[in-house]
Amino acid sequence: MVSRPPALRQSRRASRRRLRQIDFEFDGKPLRALEQNPDTKSRWAQQARAGKKVMQFLGDSGYIAVIVDAKIHLYAKSKTKKSP
Repeated sequence: MVSRPPALRQSRRASRRRLRQIDFEFDGKPLRALEQNPDTKSRWAQQARAGKKVMQFLGDSGYIAVIVDAKIHLYAKSKTKKSP
């Protein structure tokens, strides 16, 4: 039997689009998993429209990863220039 980790909360539906989302912690950092909106123009939305299961993962700095049918794609860290 697999039990839910204590830091994992119940999934809920995001506001207008009624897409699934869940908030959880990983290594002490808060994360959010969002079901991909199939009505957008991204390549991930195109895959969602094709029937694949697509979840986006957000951290403090924005989108950090996407999972498509149990295959993960990590986004590269953005290299922002710091002002002197």
